[in-house]
Amino acid sequence: MVKFTYKICQDFPKDEIFGLQSQIKRSSVSVPSNIAEGYGRKSTKSYLQFIIIVRGSLLELETQLIIAKELDFVNQSKFDKMSDLIVEENKIINAFIRSVEKSN
Repeated sequence: MVKFTYKICQDFPKDEIFGLQSQIKRSSVSVPSNIAEGYGRKSTKSYLQFIIIVRGSLLELETQLIIAKELDFVNQSKFDKMSDLIVEENKIINAFIRSVEKSN
């Protein structure tokens, strides 16, 4: 997902490098980063909190992608592919959260 995000951002206007493009990249990178940080805490409660943050980052990314599409920075094909990735990732995260909550 992060790699595809960076590919999408290559098509953005140059004046967006510090605007929406930067926000989209940060949201995307925060997903695996927060998974790793939460895992490193060695506490189920902390890990769960970081996974919940990941879900928020996915929703941020989805919102930013919609804005980029509305501004014609992203074509329909790339928008659809990225949306599918976000939906799939969200399903995995939600299932993981439920699994961890049940085990506690």
